[in-house]
This record gives sequence, structure tokens and C-alpha cells, in this order.
Amino acid sequence: QVQLSESGGGSVQAGGSLRVSCTATGRTLSEITMGWFRQAPGKEREFVAGLTRSAGNSAYADSVRGRFTISRDDAKNTMHLQMDILKPGDTALYYCAASSSKWNPRYLDVNDIWGRGTQVTVSS
Repeated sequence: QVQLSESGGGSVQAGGSLRVSCTATGRTLSEITMGWFRQAPGKEREFVAGLTRSAGNSAYADSVRGRFTISRDDAKNTMHLQMDILKPGDTALYYCAASSSKWNPRYLDVNDIWGRGTQVTVSS
């Protein structure tokens, strides 16, 4: 059984940077497709970025492409999301999700494994 634990996040001014991390237990990262999603108050949860299992090919939402970078540290079984040039619109609760059966991280849903989330707040 895969379990996920997020860390990082915090508060920063617009234009700043933060990094959030997700450590998995129960499976190696090469065995699971992983993704970052976020949900702001009053809004639906949305896909941010993800990595496919095996090759670890990356995918990004248009809203973050060029500003966010997703990576995988296999030695620590941890996925990172480096967030640069942050905007107030990036403020949300960021969740890590994973699946051992799905390939495309955009398709991770409530039936998959989720972490508890970590808050990211960007002030103007």
C-alpha cells in the first residue's frame, strides 16, 4: 500500500520561490505515476504537474509551465515541485497523488492515493 507525505510549502511574496516535496512509502517512484494537484478556496481541484511511472516523463498545466519544475529523487523516493516566479493565483492547498496503474498523471483522481496536502500562500 502506497502512502504519501507532503512537506515544504509556506508563505512567500509574489515573484518568490518555494519547493514542495512528496515522499512515498510502499512502492518505489519508478513503479508509480505521481502528480501534484492544488485546490484554492471556492475552486475545484486542478492538476499542476506530474511524472509518469517508469521513465518519469513530466507533464505541466499551462498555468505553471515555465515557472514550476517537477523532479524525482529515486534515492530518497521523493518527488519535488520547485515553484518559481510565484503569483497570488498560485495560492492553494497542494496535494500529492499517486497510482501504480495509471500512466498519465493528469488522470489521477479520488480513487487513487492522496497525501494530506501542504499550504502554499503567495502574497502580492
